Amino acid sequence: MITGQNHIGFERSAKGAKLFKTFNPKLNIENSIKFHEASSEEIDNAVSLAWKAFQSYQNYSGERKGDFLNAIADEIEALGQELISVYCEESGLPEGRAMGERGRTMFQLRTFAELVKKGDWVNAHIDTAQPDRAPLAKPDIRKMMIPLGPVVVFGASNFPLAYSTAGGDTAAALAAGCPVIVKSHPMHAGTGELVASAINKAAEKTGMPDGVFSNLNSSGIEVGVQLVQHPKVKAVGFTGSIKGGRALYDLASKREEPIPVFAEMGSVNPVVFLPEALKERGDDLAKTYAGSVTLGAGQFCTNPGLLLGLKDSNLEQFVNTLSEEIVKIEPGCMLHPNIIGAYEMNKGKALAQQGLQMVAEYDQEVGANVARQAVTTVEGDTFLQNPALHQEVFGPFTMVVQCKDKEQLEAIIFKMEGQLTGTLIAKGDEASAYPGVIEALKNRVGRIIFNGVPTGVEVCPSMVHGGPYPASTDSRFTAVGINSIKRWVRPFSYQDWPDSLLPDALQNENPLGIIRLVNNQLTSESI
Repeated sequence: MITGQNHIGFERSAKGAKLFKTFNPKLNIENSIKFHEASSEEIDNAVSLAWKAFQSYQNYSGERKGDFLNAIADEIEALGQELISVYCEESGLPEGRAMGERGRTMFQLRTFAELVKKGDWVNAHIDTAQPDRAPLAKPDIRKMMIPLGPVVVFGASNFPLAYSTAGGDTAAALAAGCPVIVKSHPMHAGTGELVASAINKAAEKTGMPDGVFSNLNSSGIEVGVQLVQHPKVKAVGFTGSIKGGRALYDLASKREEPIPVFAEMGSVNPVVFLPEALKERGDDLAKTYAGSVTLGAGQFCTNPGLLLGLKDSNLEQFVNTLSEEIVKIEPGCMLHPNIIGAYEMNKGKALAQQGLQMVAEYDQEVGANVARQAVTTVEGDTFLQNPALHQEVFGPFTMVVQCKDKEQLEAIIFKMEGQLTGTLIAKGDEASAYPGVIEALKNRVGRIIFNGVPTGVEVCPSMVHGGPYPASTDSRFTAVGINSIKRWVRPFSYQDWPDSLLPDALQNENPLGIIRLVNNQLTSESI
């Protein structure tokens, strides 16, 4: 049941005077429930409770944390159709998407549960003492990862489940041993409250400390600002716009104790089409990419917003077919009037740039908050000279850049901002003739795709969902997969510490049975 209240640990609270509602973009009306924005008192209570919970939760065994994460997945599933219905009412996304995203959210939680139960993720290193070493004795030094402390997670507008309340950031932080305070996204506050109730129900069932999780409502930026500035908050996770992510990053860096902000922000996800591939299957590629550009009304962080190719008859034919195919697709409803408003504004800004031409736009009548997909094209010289053309237009929009030669193609890629993905479309071994293009892509992206589409992010250990700024604030980390846990921990060493006082992961007998690096040898044996 949705109450519109905040979750401060195990308690519900509604002390704030500011109220707001979510919006149904399909029906173009406000939803009925009023939500209470968190007050300064409630923010402080949530963080203080998280800090208190951290003192014990950081030392919980992997088995206990794993049971908690699995219980969250169980409780989310138990929400049943109510969660799916509210998700659709608040996002305008179809029921199939809601069910798929719920499944992904549960899978992420269970994957982290398996990770922490196994225990190897702490990356235990042991260098035993050599008291007789000359000229100086060598001390016993042991290292492992330990949690940072309370983490603030900002819900994402375009993924109400998988990147929000119990999404990847929250799952990874809880797995690491960090309590989480979620700043719920105002566009899907009801979805967030249902999931928050599931998390706290799981926490109580598995004996977690009060405050291990809180969920705070917010209609603007004030709650987020106060959370990032709170001295007991030790890290931040964010998925959203460059403007929003950079503002949080700057706030965190100006604190008396700066803290890390792991933000996943803008990306146009360049796709390079090589000539032989276009010659052989250009029409099929155009159909595929028409679907990719419009998938989910273009509201994916991996939407292919920039298509690059060498200017010739094959590229011309590809653009023509792409234009024909994309307008055959029924346009989708965007998440909120503000989202489609930004789409139209940014599309207009791009089209106002000299040299950019519209080659296709859906021109039939559409309903409220439905986005008209568009294909544009521009010459390579123009694109190189105008950084405004490099900016993301979030929605079903793509730009084809026609490069005069291989050298210009490389130059364009090198000049681009950091991206989440880059894709190379080639025939057979055609790619071997373009090593410079491949190296340029590697320099600018976190994941490179061969003969595929960027839309779709597999949740697995090998996935990198991040990239050079502004794709993310720290290209060394991923926001998807089990390795995303590394964002919420730090290395910590014990020197000459009594064995009985060491964490289980570092004790001589290795009671957890994990793989450790002992004197430069990987082993699960005891010392």
